[in-house]
Amino acid sequence: MTSVGRDEPVRPTKWDEVAAAGSELIGGPIGRRALLGTSWLTPVRLIALVAIGMFALGMVQKLPCYNGGWFFGATAQYAHACYSDIPHLYVGRGFADGLIPYFQRLPGDMEYLEYPVLTGLFMEVASWMTPHPETIQDRVSSEQIYWLVNAGMLMACAAVMAVCVARTHRRRPWDGLLVALAPAFALTATINWDLLAVALTAAGMLMWSRSRPLTAGVLIGLATAAKLYPVLLLGPLLVLCWRAGAWRAYGRALSGAVAAWLVVNLPVMIAHDATGFHIREGWAKFYTFSQERPVDFGSLWLLISQRTGNPLENANVYATLLMIVGCGVIGLLTLYAPRRPRFAQLAFLVVALFILTNKVYSPQYVLWLIPLAALARPRWRDFLIWQGCEVMYYLGIWMYLSYTSDGEKHQGLPPEGYQLAIVLHLLGTLYLCAVVVRDILMPERDVVRRGGDDDPSGGVLDRAADVFVLGQAAPAPRHAAHFEGVPTVRWGAVRK
Repeated sequence: MTSVGRDEPVRPTKWDEVAAAGSELIGGPIGRRALLGTSWLTPVRLIALVAIGMFALGMVQKLPCYNGGWFFGATAQYAHACYSDIPHLYVGRGFADGLIPYFQRLPGDMEYLEYPVLTGLFMEVASWMTPHPETIQDRVSSEQIYWLVNAGMLMACAAVMAVCVARTHRRRPWDGLLVALAPAFALTATINWDLLAVALTAAGMLMWSRSRPLTAGVLIGLATAAKLYPVLLLGPLLVLCWRAGAWRAYGRALSGAVAAWLVVNLPVMIAHDATGFHIREGWAKFYTFSQERPVDFGSLWLLISQRTGNPLENANVYATLLMIVGCGVIGLLTLYAPRRPRFAQLAFLVVALFILTNKVYSPQYVLWLIPLAALARPRWRDFLIWQGCEVMYYLGIWMYLSYTSDGEKHQGLPPEGYQLAIVLHLLGTLYLCAVVVRDILMPERDVVRRGGDDDPSGGVLDRAADVFVLGQAAPAPRHAAHFEGVPTVRWGAVRK
């Protein structure tokens, strides 16, 4: 495959056989003289519209539950694969009763809302726009409205996510279609509130690609205030900036992330009473719940537990050790690779590692990886293989829950079938990780770099020379924008 001009947009129908074959459904590959891109319907706007359309299809898929499955029996919401946390938590976490998250105790065992602060604020804002039920009979209608309000807000997050991915790689806007058309995105978008953190993370990566590290850090900090996983992106940035010597940029990103997280969390985190300042119990619930919850659905640990009968009470220790070892391997890979890996590649690997080693894998966690996968490995074949595995897992967990909640009838998927679904999820994610690692070790196989780019998501790292490597680095890319003439340190020696 030959590279294209540095300023020429990359058309996936020219370089990707699966994209070219799929384009026949809408008239074939786009030509060089097509009006699309110069008219109002630019690639980015088209991708945003497609994402909204897929989100709407996902809402339609939830209709059986909207019309009664959430309220009149647990089995129906599993049998129709249309479950959502949103209507259930509207009542179960006190929003229907006007309780204030983190500050007021909930009835029952949960005591406080078990979500990070920014997600709790998102949920609370949606409840302000929902008429609170006056009677028990009104609750069904209120739950439906609450789900619709959240769906509208999450649809905006989905559009932001798709637009940010389309704009991150300047010459590859069409890679955003991988996100917009992902079937797992449509199926899981309204299960929970993960799209808020996903959109903020995608916006942070866009800002980093535009060499605006402080803004990128602020957005990553806000994303971490909505979900824990975005903080992991600071790890790859640390090692990449170490290899490139871009310490100032990393410092600005880290400062922005810490400041944004504190601005959101401190007002809720710190309580004051007659005894002085202390950590508010309601704020800490998310962290204590994550630590104390047992092995749960979708995880490697549940698979082992069900097959062996061992409850794996030390799963926290095992997961933490695997995560530490995996991050160390990713760090060494970054410093040994012949060319500095792209930011999106490492971001995908570290979040995938967290998903693979975590104690629980809820179906909507796939949303964390979809934008990262589109940027790390924008190849339709590999992306669709992975998505196929995730769709099978999505169906598998609901059929398994239908089996376990259907009394003595056991209509659904038995444990052995669900274990196969878990294996498919694990293998699909590992497959995508494997091809990303191969691209890092063999950069000539990387479809982004074969198109003539270095690291379009890298911002200050794009076409920067290396300052510190552990292996035999490849020659610096042409037109290195940063660190021209700076010596490269390899095993303590200076190499000019």
